[in-house]
Amino acid sequence: MNLLRTSLLAAAGAVLISTTPAIAQQKTGDLSIPVEAWALRDVMTNVEISPNGKNLLLMKVESKEGEYIMQIYDATDFSKKPFTTNADPMEIIGASFVDDRFIFGRAWQVKRKSVKGPEEDVRDYLAFSFDLETKKFSKVSGNFSIVNTLPNDPDNVLIASGRPNDGGVGVDPFAAFRPRSYYKFNLKTGGRSLVLKGNDKYPTAEFDDDGNPRFTTGQDQTTNEQIFYYRAVGDKSWKEFGERYDLDEHKNLYRRLGRFQGFAGVSAEDPDKGYFIDNRDGDKAALYSFDFKTGQIGEKLFSTPDADVMGLQRSSMWRAGDNSVVAARYPGAKMERHWFDMEEKELFENLEREIPYSHAIRITSRSVDGNTMVVYNSGPRDPGSYWLIKNERMTKIGSRNPTIDQTKLSDVEFIKYPARDGKIIPGYVTKPAGEGPFPLIVLPHGGPHVNEIIGYDEWGQLLANAGYMVLQPQYRMTVGWGQEHFDGGYGEHGGAMQDDKDDGAMYLVEKGLVDPDRIAMFGWSYGGYAALVATTREEQIYQCAIAGAAVADPAKSFRSNNFAGVPTALKDWAERRGTIGINPINEVEKSNIPLLMVHGDVDARVLYYHYKDYKKAMDAAGKPAQYLTLKGADHFYATLMYNHQETFFTKMLDFLKNDCGPNGL
Repeated sequence: MNLLRTSLLAAAGAVLISTTPAIAQQKTGDLSIPVEAWALRDVMTNVEISPNGKNLLLMKVESKEGEYIMQIYDATDFSKKPFTTNADPMEIIGASFVDDRFIFGRAWQVKRKSVKGPEEDVRDYLAFSFDLETKKFSKVSGNFSIVNTLPNDPDNVLIASGRPNDGGVGVDPFAAFRPRSYYKFNLKTGGRSLVLKGNDKYPTAEFDDDGNPRFTTGQDQTTNEQIFYYRAVGDKSWKEFGERYDLDEHKNLYRRLGRFQGFAGVSAEDPDKGYFIDNRDGDKAALYSFDFKTGQIGEKLFSTPDADVMGLQRSSMWRAGDNSVVAARYPGAKMERHWFDMEEKELFENLEREIPYSHAIRITSRSVDGNTMVVYNSGPRDPGSYWLIKNERMTKIGSRNPTIDQTKLSDVEFIKYPARDGKIIPGYVTKPAGEGPFPLIVLPHGGPHVNEIIGYDEWGQLLANAGYMVLQPQYRMTVGWGQEHFDGGYGEHGGAMQDDKDDGAMYLVEKGLVDPDRIAMFGWSYGGYAALVATTREEQIYQCAIAGAAVADPAKSFRSNNFAGVPTALKDWAERRGTIGINPINEVEKSNIPLLMVHGDVDARVLYYHYKDYKKAMDAAGKPAQYLTLKGADHFYATLMYNHQETFFTKMLDFLKNDCGPNGL
């Protein structure tokens, strides 16, 4: 394990596995990247080394319109032809090693042409195990995800009934109220046996590596209090601990909606100890110890004055039995680490020195002996690259987008700027090539109650490559920056939350970086809502707006939800997303700048009626706009195929160039 103490012996070698779908070539000396390159689905993903270091697993797509396949390479001899398989007629969407013999994965298939209500997916799902010895699948129908590999039980893994596809961002505020069921899944037979069935009192659970339920968060249906429960090893029932939180009170919304506070895992060194993230001592959430014997939260292990602790990082040697916590994670210029393990820190620093354009490094997998690992990097100048480290020599496996010339990507700067009421707003600025002042695209994230750390952002890089500066404001209600920052957005949809975006644009104008007559807004989901609001602002700073998958009628969304049993504060929060705040569909008469509206017609998160109803209202008001429907597209990135993105990106760039304001942007 000398890699922990020394630099790598060799610099990056040649690409080991190359998959490059054919696209239009860039001209020599041309800084622009063609739309066809941006439109590609991730070309390579889910790359892992087996625990014994002998096999390499990867998923890739081999053509622009192709589906993902799974390949297993002999990691001792890459000249050998890999074993290749798919899940026809379904498409594999995830796969990873459980042990040296079995791979666990998931697949999906579009089965319906429309959605009738929120979260009604057009796809069917299945979970599978793949036996490397027999080359056979064992399958179970349903949307299941793996919860624990159960390292001491080689025949089984722990899986849980799935949640709606949310793109991995956890923006569904009601997901925590939905009970999940947990099963042992037999890797050899595909059979499953119930371990724990969630209910209204104990909807979900956290487990240790032996499959013991250790922690759950419940809600008292009579008092609407959030309650924490735990089990020590050997306990057969839950024990309540700590104070209860009244979910009818607004002050406790952040704990529920932030989705990162609470139990953070069992200690690897002592099964009677654990970790807890909470903001009990101030505005920012900190990391604490937890005692399963006493049910008490103990000492504060780490906090930072500028951001919330949002998670933990475990040892890269977890397959060898070292599952210790090596770092706490918190937002900043990237997702930063506070290291507890100095050897692991040195390993990551060595990797950062060796990998070109290193930014956000993670080890996707490592062999039990520690000598072989797969490392993933992504950042402003790296769409996502995979590297094989074997016996201290490094070789590039491939890239999520090998058609992108990294030298033509743009750097991203982390800034903080003052809003008009004095609140300090974090933000990320992507600067195009050349000298300013530049035209600006304000690109607010969706959610809105999510954390957005900018590494590689495809939309931001696409726009910067086209010559636009891009501002991604972390407006109030963005999580990770403390409760006060989150609470500042309560009831401010279309109000102070909107001001934060405009104030960021004007901050860049004042710095001389942006042309005040060449500013636009583009957003998706909540960001699309913000773009619609921008079209009706009376003190108008924008020349046009692009609203993707926009929540155009949040009041209608609110009325269509079932709030039975939902705490008052959460119901009030949902109501203030448009019934009390600005509702764009009621504001169409004020529309005063060009608009491009884009929506997938099978969007299960923001239903297609938002697009249709808004278009109808605009037409009735005699307000011109441009509209684009993406046939067969759902809400999140993973559901946007090559044809969706090529159509959308082409239209967006044309709209900005030719139809944004009097002379285009």
